[in-house]
Amino acid sequence: MPDGEPLPVGKLKMEALEALLAGLGGGDPSVLEGPGIGHDVAVLDHGGPMLLVAKTDPITFATDEIGFYAVAVSSNDIATCGGRPRWMLVTALLPAGLADDALARDIFAQLTSACTVLGVSLVGGHTEVTSGIDRPILVATMLGEVARDRRVSPSGARPGDAILLTKAIAVEGTSLLARELRADLLAQGFEADFLDRCAAMLHDPGISVLREAEAAMASGGVHAMHDPTEGGVATALWELAVASSARIVADPAAVPILPECRRLCDEFALNPFGLIASGSLLIACAPDAAEAIRAAVSAQGIACTPIGIVTACDGAEVVDPSGAPWPRFDQDELTQVL
Repeated sequence: MPDGEPLPVGKLKMEALEALLAGLGGGDPSVLEGPGIGHDVAVLDHGGPMLLVAKTDPITFATDEIGFYAVAVSSNDIATCGGRPRWMLVTALLPAGLADDALARDIFAQLTSACTVLGVSLVGGHTEVTSGIDRPILVATMLGEVARDRRVSPSGARPGDAILLTKAIAVEGTSLLARELRADLLAQGFEADFLDRCAAMLHDPGISVLREAEAAMASGGVHAMHDPTEGGVATALWELAVASSARIVADPAAVPILPECRRLCDEFALNPFGLIASGSLLIACAPDAAEAIRAAVSAQGIACTPIGIVTACDGAEVVDPSGAPWPRFDQDELTQVL
């Protein structure tokens, strides 16, 4: 984009971000995995059998249950390398003129409750009331550990790998739309019980992917994992392709879409493949391990669907079975309405 032209809301365009990240983290032998497209975490070698895993993420779309979002989304990234989240720091920015003691207490109660459920220790951060924002913003840093022989990387996909997707898309986007636009949707004739059901998807089926990641890793044969977030499953597939320099053939018709998601996307003319999709996990695995992984994830009460294959690792490409390229959403579909 030309200098001086305002950037659109959402992620930076993938090519621009790739240029900014080039060379970062280099020169330090303890950095086993640094920043890059599709790389959810940094992996650091500080000696011993365990590797340190680090992630930072802002919560900018959600206002309702923002503390829960911060814990779940950050811990998801730790899970994608086969790790376990352990420690968390949070910077909480509260809007001047709108924040009160009750808001601060509520956010901290959400953070501590979600951390307790996942066994994460909230060890520090920073809290302030600041001007220039109209809603709370949380910036979370999650630290975890992964055993050296357990670690997987988004760059690990191999030719012949099966691509699996857990749950259905887009759990997070469906819940966010119902929570943040409830009054408007009620005024447009949506039923209260439908919106309640959509809002509850934050917890059931839920936006955490820890259980399915652990089940897949325990089953064996996992080569790479990536969790779809901003830009939806379509962008996540592209990010995985870039990380592994892989050609992925994925069938849009095979991707399970929540019926509630379809209805809300139809209402706002949004593409569900580009809607923020925390709650699903992409798994690239050895083809002979795919059925065992599906069974292990299903045993946790979580759907696991084959949606594609890796055909080569000689350049990033995501196409459908006809050879047509998948779309990529540098700005999440949610930005059209929130």
